[in-house]
Amino acid sequence: MTERLLRGRSLSFRREPLGPADTEACDWQEDGGLWLRDGLIVASGPYAEVAALAGPVPVTDHRPHLIVPGFIDAHLHFPQGQIVASWGAQLLDWLDTYTFPAEARFADPAHGARMACAFHDLLLMIGTTTASAFCSVHPASVDAYFTEGARRGMRMLGGKVLMDRNAPVGLLDTPQSAYDDTEALIARWHGKGRALYALSPRFAITSTPAQMEAAGALAAAHPDCHVQTHLSENPDEIALACSLFPEADGYLDIYARHGLLGPRTLLGHAIHLNDRERARIAETGSHPVHCPTSNLFLGSGLFDEAALKAAGATSGIATDIGAGMSWSMLRTAGAAYAIAQLKGRQLDPLRALWWITRGNADVLGLTDRIGTLDPGTEADLVVLDSRATPELALRMDAAQDLKDEVFALLVLGDDRAVAETYVNGIPSKPRP
Repeated sequence: MTERLLRGRSLSFRREPLGPADTEACDWQEDGGLWLRDGLIVASGPYAEVAALAGPVPVTDHRPHLIVPGFIDAHLHFPQGQIVASWGAQLLDWLDTYTFPAEARFADPAHGARMACAFHDLLLMIGTTTASAFCSVHPASVDAYFTEGARRGMRMLGGKVLMDRNAPVGLLDTPQSAYDDTEALIARWHGKGRALYALSPRFAITSTPAQMEAAGALAAAHPDCHVQTHLSENPDEIALACSLFPEADGYLDIYARHGLLGPRTLLGHAIHLNDRERARIAETGSHPVHCPTSNLFLGSGLFDEAALKAAGATSGIATDIGAGMSWSMLRTAGAAYAIAQLKGRQLDPLRALWWITRGNADVLGLTDRIGTLDPGTEADLVVLDSRATPELALRMDAAQDLKDEVFALLVLGDDRAVAETYVNGIPSKPRP
């Protein structure tokens, strides 16, 4: 049995904040305690009370740092770590020029293993303890991804992409091989340790109707698996997808017709939607996923989270590595603030921090396990140093309250602001 008691300023969320003054949404302790045992949070609250419960347990004092739940990234690409910051393309050209060549290298299991180590290192360096990632078409890439996640004890979601057209020959499967490979991978990984499988038809452009039918059959056979794909990221993408499925009533309807919408479905980007599509997303309980830095980088458009929320849909948020410009969920939330500004709306700091913790856990249906500091949940935590860099320290000298501190971390924070990342209760931030 392993136990430890953490001390620090702690912040978690009971529900989505309704505004910057909604402190009732927060579990906030100026002097907080977290009692961890065998990967779970046993108790949380005021330090004196938790310490009295825990008794003689080793104490790690993180004061004056801020302890929050581990960050959750709801959409990124495992094979694309080496193409972040690649110049000069929009979505479809980006795929041909950078993405497909990078993914082709994952035919080599040794390359996949090396990249899995680097990928998980980078996540933990910036405080991400759970992610939902697309692997390559190669089953070995999924094995590399989940093997490395298991070695570190991380709760990770992922799956092999399904692609049987409009990609290089070395990246194509078939409807039958996609079905068979996915069945084998689910049997090998889903629910084993902290791994969860996500069925991953890349997007309608790279799957024939027969393969989309296979994806729907997999979703029906494995209702406890997530589904992740892409939707309405780019006008040219939308036009091409609709031309390939002329019987469908728009892009979203392609997925609906094949049984791929539902509460476990993650729809990456979902920018160019009409009112009818937003209503259908809400009706099915599917979840759009906002990828702010990627949308800016590729010039894809401005996500309208407020319109989706008004329709009744709950959105996730993600880096979308490798088109995303940062691995950091802090910086991603900061970019979402900028997108909201361009849409004439505001994203308040507490809600932004909720979004990358409990908000994404809600979207994944995993709030009973991750995303909070509640007793009984898994001990994935991040310790944030609000004075880690000269620019943060300068800003904090003028900060007036917790809202100012959180917002400074969202705009200026990076891996240096992550003092420690705990996975399953174990300090896990890689050190240079």
